[in-house]
Amino acid sequence: MIKAAIFDMDGLLIDSEPIWTEAATEVMQKVNFKLTHDLKLQTTGLSIKLFLEFCYRIQPWNTPNRAELEHEILTIAHKNIIANAKPMPGAIDLIKNLHAEKIKLAVASASHMELIEAVLRRLEIIDYFDTWHSGELEEHTKPHPAVYISTAAKLGVPVHECIAFEDSFTGLRSAYAAKMITICVPTAEVYNDPKFDLAHYKLHSLEEFDILAVGV
Repeated sequence: MIKAAIFDMDGLLIDSEPIWTEAATEVMQKVNFKLTHDLKLQTTGLSIKLFLEFCYRIQPWNTPNRAELEHEILTIAHKNIIANAKPMPGAIDLIKNLHAEKIKLAVASASHMELIEAVLRRLEIIDYFDTWHSGELEEHTKPHPAVYISTAAKLGVPVHECIAFEDSFTGLRSAYAAKMITICVPTAEVYNDPKFDLAHYKLHSLEEFDILAVGV
């Protein structure tokens, strides 16, 4: 019996991935690093800290340091997400439907806590959620399962009674490793990539989610 639904945020609840990409592309120009389309696909779902570590291994630089670049990317992206991000198709209705079924709701994101809260307020859905949690509060963030395990603990629900919604392979690995039922909504560009077959259910959109199909 499913008692809780835990959502990723960026690219799943809100259409924010293009905003993150734009911010990262702008800032990485300062160290002459070109964020190609392939690199963007490889790093989708990573925290900014892990994204910068990934880039540094490919092409090291001296200054600005990674902490300074992280701060700049976060500042630009947070401002634009709060001002402009829109919900993904089906997200709001799904949240309301799950809430009506007495399912506990949470967000487990690599984004910072203040951004998660700001997004939930912007979308006017904060009152539907029981809690939210950031991978930045864990020793290891996604793809490590800690953020999902901690979120389930905050809800007071065993992990095997949770469904997790993700859009990226990084996030999918995290939720799957946490032993949750996984629902993945990859973008159209990567939908047919066989690595997403790891998910228990794969959707083109949150609009396709069938509550009864997963035993809610």
